[in-house]
Amino acid sequence: MRIRPRTRAVGRGPRRALPACVALVLLSVLAACRPDLAAPGAPTAWPAASAGRWQWQWQLSGVLDLTVDADVFLLDPVATTAAQTAELRSRDRRLVCQVHVGSVLPTDPDADRLPAAVRGAASRRPQGRWLDVRQWDALRPVLADRFRLCRGKGFGAVALADADGYAHRSGFPLDFDDQLRFNRRLAELARSLSLSPGLINDLGQVAALAPDFDFAVNEECVRLDQCARLLPFVEAGKPVFHVEYAGSTTDFCVTTLGYGLSSIRKERRLDAWRLPCAAP
Repeated sequence: MRIRPRTRAVGRGPRRALPACVALVLLSVLAACRPDLAAPGAPTAWPAASAGRWQWQWQLSGVLDLTVDADVFLLDPVATTAAQTAELRSRDRRLVCQVHVGSVLPTDPDADRLPAAVRGAASRRPQGRWLDVRQWDALRPVLADRFRLCRGKGFGAVALADADGYAHRSGFPLDFDDQLRFNRRLAELARSLSLSPGLINDLGQVAALAPDFDFAVNEECVRLDQCARLLPFVEAGKPVFHVEYAGSTTDFCVTTLGYGLSSIRKERRLDAWRLPCAAP
């Protein structure tokens, strides 16, 4: 008896592949809907659809509390360890390091790299000195290394503090344009080092700098009646992380919700304690 060779039924292959294709499409759709956390070495992404909905924490003193229920952590890059950032990243937290770009303390690890010629009058920080932000060639190497420290420890974003020396008695004849040029250079430097740049305060330049920065951090815009000045970030779909140091969340959260801010109540020492506004 002659045995005929087995032939594959027409159409059987595509029908077997169909469930796998459907599953792949569904997974792709789900992945597109989820705001993925950037991989180490990449700048933090801030999906516009999440602006105003981020829960955040700002801690610069005390023992770092890794268990805080927040999406975003704003931390001191010197005090925070790589092990702590790794733990937070394992929980899909977005990490922002705070770098003082316009002032220096005598206790800063890199203070001796800044010549006396760039140090001016007393800054808002105890024992701090404002820096001459016009001296880019002298400041850039030091600030670039501060940014590299953030990147090396696993941060994906950097928030620039003391970026408004022009508005204070800095000891230098700084004007609006001097500060604007410096801040834009820093935003560009951060991006070149794979960090997402953010601006702390400096409300007088928010309208000009909103296109250059990915997010803003603000202190007490409700108490000072200045929240409207942050709208250039909000209207561009960029997050604004806001803190008040006094008052009830029952009162100020209503205001900041209307402006589209992500708000918390903190003590000025910025330890682990926080009282967040409910996400919209």
